[in-house]
Amino acid sequence: MRRRELIGVLATMATWSLAARAQKSTGLPRIVYLDAQPTPSPWIAGLLSGLSDLGYTNGKNISLLRKQAAEPTVAAVKVAILEIRDQVDVLVVTGTISGVAAKSVTTSIPVVFISVGAPVDIGLVESLSHPGGNMTGVAFEAASETYAKRLQILKEILPNLRHVAVLGANDDPNYRFAMTSLNQIAPALKVVLSPIGLNNKNDLINAFGDMKRTGSEALLVVSGGLTYNSSQTIADLALENALPSCHGFREAVAAGGLISLGPDLVALAKQSARIIDKIIKGEQPANIPVEQPDHYRISVNLKTAKALGVTIPPALLVGADEVIE
Repeated sequence: MRRRELIGVLATMATWSLAARAQKSTGLPRIVYLDAQPTPSPWIAGLLSGLSDLGYTNGKNISLLRKQAAEPTVAAVKVAILEIRDQVDVLVVTGTISGVAAKSVTTSIPVVFISVGAPVDIGLVESLSHPGGNMTGVAFEAASETYAKRLQILKEILPNLRHVAVLGANDDPNYRFAMTSLNQIAPALKVVLSPIGLNNKNDLINAFGDMKRTGSEALLVVSGGLTYNSSQTIADLALENALPSCHGFREAVAAGGLISLGPDLVALAKQSARIIDKIIKGEQPANIPVEQPDHYRISVNLKTAKALGVTIPPALLVGADEVIE
């Protein structure tokens, strides 16, 4: 997100809380955006843009409130939801951790999730076409093949690759989903996987020590709140330990990771505005299909490739949506 855009988003967010309180008795639909990120996340810009495109203006035909969770954990998000559950008509949450927290706290408030991995597999919805409860939204990825493709990308870059570390948060359902997918494809690629679990950001240095001890030759990072918030640290440690890395977030590649395959987070949030619009107009989340990303992007950091001494295959470069030099 560009600096000017970020300043604009922050200015808009600063007015949400005051405006929502002032409009509490106006009868406007109250939309609460619950943010579990420690810094303004890229989803905000997409959500605001999508709502604006549909003709929504805060204070005119909707009331917007941003609620900040104390930290990106299930427990903290639960507390944040309980604090505002009587002030919301549509709750918007981002990331799998927040989706799981919302599922456990409320079965009555309409919840729109953004960027949740495998919502069916982790039990948030009954199916993509018919969610069947109070939740629907836009999935980060709903197919297990996406993680298999990330491992294949590493194998394309390193044809002799034999040992890959898989880094993820222990309490993130995405981690279990990812390992199931990766374990299915690894034998065919003749790759051994070493799962490396994190409890918090402070575990990262020891985690990379474990990778070194197990002889890992590359790193696959499971997409989630903890790994997203630790993108810079993970990228730095991967480079320091000479580990080519594959990610789900292009932000990790911008921070110095080698390559990523994943959706555009701003675009996901913009998609979610259509679902919010349907709920405001009376449709039930149970009957609104979960949407999937319109497009998966490949981002490559050639500067990192050069530092690691690896060559990105021409076919990958030609197919990349973003090349950082």
